[in-house]
Amino acid sequence: MKHLWLASLFLLSLGAQAQEAGKAESKAKNSTFVIPPDVNGLKTIVQPPLAPKPVQVGIFEGKGAPDDGINNVINVLKTLPQAQVTRIPGEQVGSIDLKQFDVIVFSGGSGSQQSKSIGEAGLKNVREYVRGGGGYCGICAGAYLACSNFSWGLGILNASTVSNKWMRGRGFMDIEVTVDGKPLLGDVGGIFKVRYNNGPIIKPGDRADIPAYRPVALFRSEIAENGSPAGLMVNSPAQAVGTFGKGRVFISSPHPENTPGLEHLIPRAILWAAGQDEVLK
Repeated sequence: MKHLWLASLFLLSLGAQAQEAGKAESKAKNSTFVIPPDVNGLKTIVQPPLAPKPVQVGIFEGKGAPDDGINNVINVLKTLPQAQVTRIPGEQVGSIDLKQFDVIVFSGGSGSQQSKSIGEAGLKNVREYVRGGGGYCGICAGAYLACSNFSWGLGILNASTVSNKWMRGRGFMDIEVTVDGKPLLGDVGGIFKVRYNNGPIIKPGDRADIPAYRPVALFRSEIAENGSPAGLMVNSPAQAVGTFGKGRVFISSPHPENTPGLEHLIPRAILWAAGQDEVLK
């Protein structure tokens, strides 16, 4: 009996250890991605805009857009005291009058889930808003949503993704501002870092009715995990701009709103999308 009792105790101990190991593994998988404060050498890479005018910004809130991604955008917009930010619940995107906003933002998360959240009515309302002169800013998931090669997308940027294997991984990528990016981002020289998390790698689309996009910044390094194709990310757009009807579209594959030194990049992009070119010089 004593041997049976000891054996039972040993098995219970092993079970407890396995349970704790499982908890530790789960915790490791769900751990927060650490962002070093000195990722860009404690320097402000993109400078703040000069004397911006008031701007009304609507930001999508719903499935496919986690709170931390929304809050990251709202936090960097605090650098624009003249900006007023309104959260737009997904179920309202199809019925709300979007013309009250200068720019609408779709942040990180899942582009397909964001599409489902706003539905066909929301997709149509956003398209018509941009076509009529509204501004659009899409970050990571919001960039996927803007592309023209998805049946569930907005199709407001003449861009396609290079592969359906989108889980490239996450890390800090090197990027560099292009000549076309200088008017938007300022006179930024050299290569700097930006946080990347499975954002779209794009190429020109085949829509004859939408003008070609212009790269604002290019990736200068690459990550290609989970069977995603290598050799496609370097020199592809990290950020790009385009027009759709009378409106302006800005997309960012990575996350400058959550990268030290790049806090002013998304605010500048929003001002550009709102037509405030003069304050970006």
